[in-house]
Amino acid sequence: MNIYTVNYILSRLSFAMAAVLVIPLVLAVVGDEPSREAFTLSVLVSAFLGVGFRRYGKPSEELTAREGIAITAFGWFTGTFLGMLPYLLGNYLGFLDALFESISGFTGTGATVFSSLGTLPYSILFWRMMTAWIGGLGIIVIFIALLPQSGASTIYMYSAEGAGPTMDRVMPRLRDMTMALFKIYLIFTAVTTGVFMLCGVDFAIAITHAMSTIGTCGFSTYDDSTMHFHSLAFEMWTALFMFLAGGSFSLYYRAWIKGPAVILRNTEFRTYLSLILVAMLLIALNLIIEMGLDSGAAARATVFQVTSLSTTGFVSADFETWPTFSKLLLLLLMTIGGCAGSTASGIKVARIILLVRNARAVILQKLNPNRVIDISLSGAHVDSAMLLRVGTFFFLYFAIIFVTAFLLTMDGLLPFDAIAVAVTTLGNIGPAFGIVSATSTYAPLSDFAKTILCATMLLGRLEIFTLLILLRPSFWRKTKRW
Repeated sequence: MNIYTVNYILSRLSFAMAAVLVIPLVLAVVGDEPSREAFTLSVLVSAFLGVGFRRYGKPSEELTAREGIAITAFGWFTGTFLGMLPYLLGNYLGFLDALFESISGFTGTGATVFSSLGTLPYSILFWRMMTAWIGGLGIIVIFIALLPQSGASTIYMYSAEGAGPTMDRVMPRLRDMTMALFKIYLIFTAVTTGVFMLCGVDFAIAITHAMSTIGTCGFSTYDDSTMHFHSLAFEMWTALFMFLAGGSFSLYYRAWIKGPAVILRNTEFRTYLSLILVAMLLIALNLIIEMGLDSGAAARATVFQVTSLSTTGFVSADFETWPTFSKLLLLLLMTIGGCAGSTASGIKVARIILLVRNARAVILQKLNPNRVIDISLSGAHVDSAMLLRVGTFFFLYFAIIFVTAFLLTMDGLLPFDAIAVAVTTLGNIGPAFGIVSATSTYAPLSDFAKTILCATMLLGRLEIFTLLILLRPSFWRKTKRW
């Protein structure tokens, strides 16, 4: 592995982070907020780190798969470290809590350790939302789009960041594709901001919630999340944009070029829509029958929370009080997540489709061993290597949930609470049940639990393999060929 190439690209990432931190710094200076010193120091530290990486870095014409994985993993480590500095240097949070908040933002988890947001300056709140927005599309994807590196070799960085079981290339050149995705991302954010303003929300609050919505994070500027607005229109529009953010941005680009019919012909999107609608119907009926809610209240709460907990993590109702059946359905949605190529995490709908079709193929071949069954997704053939990776990912996903939950129970959490926390952090959702329910934060958890969950959030966002590869000794051997 060429460590000089890795350092060179990390230096550019550090300089990019310094430039991004200037935005909340300007807000802090204009608003004469006490956070301006923290942001000033954060910008300087980011720039200084960039200089340090550049000193021991050197550009290269080609990147290997190993370098792409290293750049992606260490790029996320660097980004989350620099992202925590405003919280730490401003004395808003301690080291571990600041790191937890930063990782939660960049991974789109939306799990917060702030006990109250009301005392925080707007610049800090804005920075929280910026981390969600940057991490939603992906630090590396945005980096490739705006700061292109060595041509086609950046595909290793793109694939290492992970967005699902398929590499959906809508354009032959990677930079053109990432730039197109970035533009779609900007358009979605701008439209969401405009719609929120039409719902009666001022621009400063509208843009922060738009960034959190499209980044599928669930951070809010208020302790009571979207319940604060008491607005049916705001909740329904937020639900729509959360649903759209859980779809594939590559698919939206195709729809822009070829027409909206492309979306409805996509197998994954149709399945995603069907899962959401069926879950809404079942949970609404459960709330009406078990809790005695009227149909309007049940529909309002269900539409919002089903779309939120399958992608984002905003809260409009205390779902901790809902019947067990509804909570288990929500837990299932947290596990599945959104579509491949979306800003949502989870197993992804595409993988669920492939697992079901592969299981069907195995059953049919048991009945007729000579039968050849082709497995496809949206008309594209899926080979055995891809199916093996999907099955491996599925196993590892639940293995990590089990290990995380086991460690959390060792720390004193109840079994169901531990499983819910493991599912929601690995799926990058945020709120769960019990100790971290809709009306709670992650602040009461121990340092041990927060450390475990920091790793779990990163594993979920980078889709497991990128970080696990770093644990293999062969990855670090100079003589090992990749």
